Amino acid sequence: MSGHYFEFEHVWKSFDENTVLKDVNFFVERGETAVIMGRSGVGKSVSLKLLLGFLEPDEGRIILGGKDVTGWTEEQFFEIRRRVTMVFQGGALFDSLTVAQNVAFPLESRGGRLDREQIDARVEELLTMLEVADLADRFPAELSTGTKRAVAIARALAENPEAILYDEPTTMVDPLMASHVSDLICKLKQTLHKTSIVVTHDTHLAKKLADRVIFLVDGGVAFFGTWPELEKTEDPFLRNFLAQDEMVPALDATA
Repeated sequence: MSGHYFEFEHVWKSFDENTVLKDVNFFVERGETAVIMGRSGVGKSVSLKLLLGFLEPDEGRIILGGKDVTGWTEEQFFEIRRRVTMVFQGGALFDSLTVAQNVAFPLESRGGRLDREQIDARVEELLTMLEVADLADRFPAELSTGTKRAVAIARALAENPEAILYDEPTTMVDPLMASHVSDLICKLKQTLHKTSIVVTHDTHLAKKLADRVIFLVDGGVAFFGTWPELEKTEDPFLRNFLAQDEMVPALDATA
C-alpha cells in the first residue's frame, strides 16, 4: 500500500449528468500541506467530502492514512473522522453553546477519556493558540465570520487529529480578517506539522502554505506540483488565473 497519507487514484465523481471530477490523481505526504485551487464548481470541496466519506466516488480509489477507504461504511468512517477533521466554510458551530463549550464539545462527546479539569485546560490552550481566549464566553451569533473560523479551527484541533482539512477558510471575510486567518493557519502548520489540505482560490494564502498545489480545471488536474513550479507554468489559463488574483494586494494582519 502507498506511503502517502492522502491519495486519489483515478477518481471520478458525477451528480446526475454533471461530471465534477474526471480521472483525478494526486497525493499528499504525511506532514505536508497541499492546496487545492481552481474556480468555483470544479470539484474542490467535493474532493474533501470524498476524503471523509461524506460522498462516494463513482470510480477510482481513495487512500487515507495509508489505507484504501474506498467503499467504507459510515461506521468505518466514524473512527477516521476522529483522526482527520474538517473546518467547514460556515464553521458549523453550535449556536446554543459558547465558544469554550463549542471547542469542548468533541472532547465531552467521546466520554470518559478526559476529566473536567483536563478538558478545560485543553480548551484554554486551543483558544489561546487561535487568539480567541478573550471570547470564551461569547456565543457564535456575537462573532464575526472570521472569528467563527478561528473557533472552528480550535474545535477541529481539540482531539489532536493527525490531519486537518480546510474548506475555503478565507472566503466571505473582509481582507484584514482573511489575512489574520491565513496567518493563524500558517502558524499551526509551523508549530503542529499536521498533514493538511486547504481548498482555496486565494493565491496569497496558497503561496504561504502550499508544499504541493493541486489545480483543478473542468474537473481534471491541470497542475500538480510545488508553488515555484506553478509560478513558472506556461499554461495560459493558469498564468491568467494567477495574474488576476495577484492584482489584489495581500494585507498584513499585524499592520
